[in-house]
Amino acid sequence: MAENWKGVHDPDNIQEGYFTGLMNSCGYRIKDLRKPIIGIANSYTDVNPGHRSFGELAKFVKEGIWAAGGVPGEFNVPAPCDGMAQGAGMHYILPQRDLIAASIESMANAHGFDGLVFLCSCDKIVPGMLMAAAALNKPCLFLTAGSMVPYEAEEGTYVTPDLKESIGARNIDKISEETYTRYRENICFSCGTCSMYGTANTMGVFAEVIGLCPIDSTTMLFCSAAKNRQARDVGERIVQLVKENVRFSDIVTESSLINGLRHVAATGGSTNAQLHICALARVMGIKLDMGDFDQIQQHVPCIAKFKPSSQYNIYDYYKAGGVGATLKAIQQYLDLDARLAMGGTLGEFLSAFKRKVNAEIIHSVEDPLYPDGSFAVLYGNLAPNGCIVKKSGVVPEMFHHRGPAVCFDSEDDLRKFMADRAVKPGSVLVIRYEGPKGGPGMREMSIPAAMLVGMGLHTSCAMVTDGRYSGATRGPCIGHVSPEAWDGGPIAAVQDGDMIEIDIDNHTIHLEVSEEEIVSRLAKIRRPDRPVKGALAAYRSAVEGVDKGCVWLYGDEQ
Repeated sequence: MAENWKGVHDPDNIQEGYFTGLMNSCGYRIKDLRKPIIGIANSYTDVNPGHRSFGELAKFVKEGIWAAGGVPGEFNVPAPCDGMAQGAGMHYILPQRDLIAASIESMANAHGFDGLVFLCSCDKIVPGMLMAAAALNKPCLFLTAGSMVPYEAEEGTYVTPDLKESIGARNIDKISEETYTRYRENICFSCGTCSMYGTANTMGVFAEVIGLCPIDSTTMLFCSAAKNRQARDVGERIVQLVKENVRFSDIVTESSLINGLRHVAATGGSTNAQLHICALARVMGIKLDMGDFDQIQQHVPCIAKFKPSSQYNIYDYYKAGGVGATLKAIQQYLDLDARLAMGGTLGEFLSAFKRKVNAEIIHSVEDPLYPDGSFAVLYGNLAPNGCIVKKSGVVPEMFHHRGPAVCFDSEDDLRKFMADRAVKPGSVLVIRYEGPKGGPGMREMSIPAAMLVGMGLHTSCAMVTDGRYSGATRGPCIGHVSPEAWDGGPIAAVQDGDMIEIDIDNHTIHLEVSEEEIVSRLAKIRRPDRPVKGALAAYRSAVEGVDKGCVWLYGDEQ
């Protein structure tokens, strides 16, 4: 054990008798408590496929900790599934990111763990745990569950976004009830993280790139033997990090965040990365808003994209060379001196990278899919503080679109409209009062966006919202409109029939209404009657804007 290591707790100190006695009652011996005590923040749950396997995987982490001379102590946090929360449950999803962070921070400080292993996979859990790690600034490592097995059918290979899009296809009788039932029963084929480049895998890969998680933890299959071995490696390594006092801030720096952001842009990640990376930067005390996010991501070419923006799923990504291959492709845009918690630097890892790369899936920077990132932040009189679109998921003919607005004051109203097949080609569907305060909770328009594709309307219609979208969204879906309608943003003034022009190449979004008319309309606007209580009331009263990452428990110091 490193000579300079000293644990938070000293079982030989008479003042620590209460702690020691209570730990004895849990089965720990006094000699165990002289070793590094490693907290395992486990997001295991029976009701989320991306987290169900952590019940077993945690055992391998513990074995690694014991083998390296440490002592594991597991505790749990919520792990909501965005897919299962579609609709009314979605109000509670984004608020849980900060709740997860705060619960881990509280537990880890209360119990005085010397280091932490974070077991996480899905959309809000990975960023919530990253925020907790930053707030705690202890030695830490992350491990994700790995990806879901794709469904191999006679007609092709399917993963989760295909199931969502089949809802729209069934809605217009494009597929039969028998086929739809087969998809529902089989497309989500196993446990593991949904095999698409949605928010979950975007943030899992991000954790790898910034140095906290083993490379390929996210893209490998959840059921691979390599995953169990990787878990043991993580358990052993965290003990060494504690002994060497290598903390979060020694690994993750502003330069690391930029590496991670650029890699997200280079691989066509989720627009929700903007919320979560900005929130993490906020906890770290680094200035990074939506405008900064856009400026950083524009300066790296997009060299890969995956389901639902292409035919390739996450396991295809792994087989094509994985995260190491995409990092290698853009290494000239990265800080190669950035440290990796598993050992060495990013540059050293890439120098040793020898895996075969499939150039059809992972392009070179000389042959990019897009020369300037995979996102576009748009500005204009409809979104003075910006809004965002994943351009890598938009067909080229929709990079410029002008059409009449059809307005909805909730996702629920939009869903009914779409279920009635009332959408006309050329429309711009405007969904407001779904922002962080208005929703509250900034619901994602995941199902409506997928229905648009399934109904074949993503090549002629656009969506604009102060809410957000799933990472599994494709099509001209513009989200994060700021300021939101609840705060009197101009999106509240849009009326049916108003013409809206969207120009992705020029980063603009324009409501063809005079400024005087917008001001006049806003003066007459009344918010929807949408009272909330409990956690949602607390969230609405404290949450900050989209451009700053929607933090509510980690904002400015009080």
